[in-house]
Amino acid sequence: MQRRQFTPALAALLLARTAGVALLARATNAFALGETQAASGVRAALERGADSAVSILGKPGGFLDDPRVKIPLPAGLDRAASMLRAIGQQQRVDDLVNSMNRAAEMAVPAAKPLLLNAVHEMSVEDAVKIVRGGDTSVTDFFAAKTRAPLGEKFLPIVTAETQKVSLAAKYNAVASKGSAFGLVKPEDANVAQYVTRKALDGLFFMIAQEERKIRADPVGTGSALLKSVFGGH
Repeated sequence: MQRRQFTPALAALLLARTAGVALLARATNAFALGETQAASGVRAALERGADSAVSILGKPGGFLDDPRVKIPLPAGLDRAASMLRAIGQQQRVDDLVNSMNRAAEMAVPAAKPLLLNAVHEMSVEDAVKIVRGGDTSVTDFFAAKTRAPLGEKFLPIVTAETQKVSLAAKYNAVASKGSAFGLVKPEDANVAQYVTRKALDGLFFMIAQEERKIRADPVGTGSALLKSVFGGH
């Protein structure tokens, strides 16, 4: 059996193989570190977006005073509202619109635990998709994970608040008839369900606004982590 001679060429080959293995190991570790960093950055962005949206909307005037999210009477009930105004019932219409928006403002704080739970359960794969996604991929993640359970949380809060206004029951009666004739969308035929849906729309709209700010100016957030993750996107 011939013994392999340890020639300079063989030594160079072994050295190259060793260097290659080390380089591959470093690359693998860097990739894993990058994904971990991305997950941490996305979680920070999610938490910031949730905190911001809830604090903005979950207070008096959060919906009512912001034309971007203010909840109006649904299309199809304008005529009924006009008739009430014509007979001196403007205040009753205003009371209903105000109660609808107050109900949304009261419901929104209940969203925070569910939003933060979604953050904590987010996988690294979810995080990577979010970083590589569009301007509202954070918001889309939240909506996919929390919209249905949030609706269940919001509905009883909204129902209790809107029932305080007598016009709410008449709204439901008029909207139900309007829905039967195709004048009102079926999902808008109940005031509590309508307000719940619009409250969720407003919540995710605000989260999207915060996400766009983070992506546009991660440095401005004051977070080195957000800068490192979103700075190149």
